[in-house]
Amino acid sequence: MKRYKVPVNETLLKGNEKKYLNKCINENYISSSGPFVEKFEKNFARKVNRKYGVAVSNGTAAIQLAFESLNIKKNDEIILPSFTIISCVLPVIRCGAIPVLIDSDPLTWNMDINKIEEKITKKTKVIIAPHIYGLPIDMDPLIKIAKKHKLKIIEDSAEMIGQKYKKKICGSFGDISTFSFYANKHITTGEGGMIVTNDLKIAEMCRSLRNICFNKERRFLHYKLGWNYRFTNIQAAIGLAQLEKLNQFVIKKRKIGEIYDRALSDIDVFSTPCKKTNYAKNIYWVYGLVLKKKSKFSVNTIMKKLSKYGIETRNFFWPLHQQPVLKKMGLFKKCKLPVSENLAKNGFYIPTGLSITEAQQKYVINKIKKILR
Repeated sequence: MKRYKVPVNETLLKGNEKKYLNKCINENYISSSGPFVEKFEKNFARKVNRKYGVAVSNGTAAIQLAFESLNIKKNDEIILPSFTIISCVLPVIRCGAIPVLIDSDPLTWNMDINKIEEKITKKTKVIIAPHIYGLPIDMDPLIKIAKKHKLKIIEDSAEMIGQKYKKKICGSFGDISTFSFYANKHITTGEGGMIVTNDLKIAEMCRSLRNICFNKERRFLHYKLGWNYRFTNIQAAIGLAQLEKLNQFVIKKRKIGEIYDRALSDIDVFSTPCKKTNYAKNIYWVYGLVLKKKSKFSVNTIMKKLSKYGIETRNFFWPLHQQPVLKKMGLFKKCKLPVSENLAKNGFYIPTGLSITEAQQKYVINKIKKILR
């Protein structure tokens, strides 16, 4: 594995992580049983203003169980953006429901709220709403649409830990909301995820589903099929320490974004992230650059040249309607979503990990400018 001079992400583990991990080892609680799991669930749920938290093995598992808890049936229609990670559509495909894709807003890169209502039919049951890259979806009109048509919302806040929409914390809006604690998220447990909700029945169902639906009366007697998506006490120990520093992490992320903004927002080759809207200030989960259509450069050329300088980058999401595996299934024939396609083709992001230094950022900025010259 190549070691980059400036990795696209590097975690920051300088709080109580070692202290809590030593406690796990000394008390011999390293699996999914142990006091840190419940404590992390409660503290995290409280942080995002929800009653119940259910920790799971990763963010994809969180979306799967959230979806499963809503009892979606075959041929039900599910609305979601095309420009998102494939995790959001996996449970839809696997249960035989029908994904209905929405294009992106060119300014925020989120699902275009104005295009949702025209796609709603009598079969529509759920809107999956992932917040993308740094700015949240405009939740008020989305919630209004959902209430009008009696739809459930799964709010995917994987990239928004600590972000706010109109002074309310992201992850507090959906009927169910999900998070990821992968290494590149604002707080990490290496792998891991969380489901939060105010509905006790949903929380209890998710707890059962993550634990192979063991029966409380007789453990190995099963009435429903579940998954082994358990979260370990070791992961929870790290998560708890990370959660204690979340406010500091958010401040640092915004500072990282502001440094790049000052240096790169005037370069006419790129579109840079929207700094703020009337409902949120960018949290810069990643700092994305989108090449303008008339640029003489290509994304691949710039990324390859940055890699030679030891700078790691990542392409943007590839849109769901153009995913080879989904097209092979006969999905999304003749589907054209120009904003999503442009973001995927011309977008990439540069290093923004919490461990990045100002000197490293300056190095990245200088090399980008050198390449463009």
